[in-house]
Amino acid sequence: MKKHYELKVAGLTRNLPIIQVADDLAIASFVLLGDAEMTTVAASEIVKRLPENIDFLVTAEAKGIPLLQELARIKGFKSYIVARKSVKSYMESPLEASVFSITTQKEQTLYLDGHDVELIKDKKVAIIDDVISTGESLQALVNLVEKAGAKVVVKAAILAEGDAAKREDIVFLEELPLFPL
Repeated sequence: MKKHYELKVAGLTRNLPIIQVADDLAIASFVLLGDAEMTTVAASEIVKRLPENIDFLVTAEAKGIPLLQELARIKGFKSYIVARKSVKSYMESPLEASVFSITTQKEQTLYLDGHDVELIKDKKVAIIDDVISTGESLQALVNLVEKAGAKVVVKAAILAEGDAAKREDIVFLEELPLFPL
């Protein structure tokens, strides 16, 4: 098996390490955190594919946060919403949804602060992530947003991994293959 995968996104090239995540599966590890150039370039491409009628941007903690920050800046939004992976002391009446993620290999719970729930109630939101793979994290975010009374108008990511690239209900810039072992 090769050790790296050459990824090209919006004119940028990254050599991603291939890491084993299960007995029979490896992935090309794409980490957006710390990659300011990729964040900026990818956000400028994703924003072109988002509908105009979005009220809020939502992501899950943590790798999608820099992308959300840049998208909010481009769109002129004063805030955005991050579903957290644990309840924080400042949270009031948080909503929750559970998810099993391929990258963490265990069940996680995502939480929306009650204040954020009030902000997005009856609003149109875009759910944003760095990579959509199995769609489990994405579905947990959809569940949270809908539980909060908001409407998901688009789901977008930089990359769609494996079978996610065949989905017609998401917006993404490039495909990222899986590596069966």
